[in-house]
Amino acid sequence: QKKSREESSGEGSGVEILANRPYSDGPGGSGQYTHKIYHVGSHIPSWFRALLPKAALQVEEESWNAYPYTRTRYTCPFVEKFSIEIETYYRPDAGQQTNVFNLSAAEKRQRIL
Repeated sequence: QKKSREESSGEGSGVEILANRPYSDGPGGSGQYTHKIYHVGSHIPSWFRALLPKAALQVEEESWNAYPYTRTRYTCPFVEKFSIEIETYYRPDAGQQTNVFNLSAAEKRQRIL
């Protein structure tokens, strides 16, 4: 706990929670929405950090948790057109379902397993 507290203290560090509220008409139906900003500046070497704009030292996370379905999107304000989205279904089958997202035949041909 002490190490975690030290790593997330000071300018350019830690997690800023912008929103944490229930939603009723969103991904997966009803659930909990969170919006966070991760300040990652303290995890980058100082010489490299000095070259980067402040927007490059942040990662935004938006998450919709409607268990058993969740969707999480990560973005960096410095690179506006780049994002990563992760969709997850939690199923009680030890990962045996071959098409948990009900993809079409064309979509299944495009995926990499």
